[in-house]
Amino acid sequence: GAFGAMAFTIGRYGIGSVVNLAMLVATFYITAFLFVFGVLGAVCRYNGFSICSLIRYIKEELLLVLATSSSEAALPSLMQKMEKPGARRSVVGLVIPAGYSFNLDGTNIYMTLAALFIAQATNTDLSIGDQVLLLFFAMLPSKGADRITSTGFVTLAATLFVVPTAPFVGMTLILGVYHFMFECRAFTNLLSNAMATLVVARGGRPG
Repeated sequence: GAFGAMAFTIGRYGIGSVVNLAMLVATFYITAFLFVFGVLGAVCRYNGFSICSLIRYIKEELLLVLATSSSEAALPSLMQKMEKPGARRSVVGLVIPAGYSFNLDGTNIYMTLAALFIAQATNTDLSIGDQVLLLFFAMLPSKGADRITSTGFVTLAATLFVVPTAPFVGMTLILGVYHFMFECRAFTNLLSNAMATLVVARGGRPG
């Protein structure tokens, strides 16, 4: 399906579109990397543990997300694992399910980047106000967007509707690379929820 979408994109927009799409994917992965090891890493250090150790601890869940293209598949085992470092079952039972619907950092990063890419690719000028509006509105439909695989593409459409000048038809441009960005989004969301569980369990205090 992913390669079929890529074939459609190349057939309609030409082989030159592959370079721009590759830059979009690379930008998204770099942004997610900086967010995980910069923002999440700083929060982890403040609370007395390492983001690298957390990644190693939940590596099986990350591989499961990669294999199934769904963060839902890793939910049961992730909840079990978060109890072992000392998080109470009540904390795990509240933070992780709620985070799966409301703490979707990777999805928010994807939606804002994709919207700006579509605007630039179609030579659509977005004012600073339009860009800020896209940023804040992307936080709303991103909630719950990953509960079903590929629904992020639908929520991106809802995000573009908020700005009248946003080129809705330009969504076909990123159809070919959507799947290649999904795993990174799911990884970021999963790590963010695992970190949030440990932080809440520690009461937001270092040590």
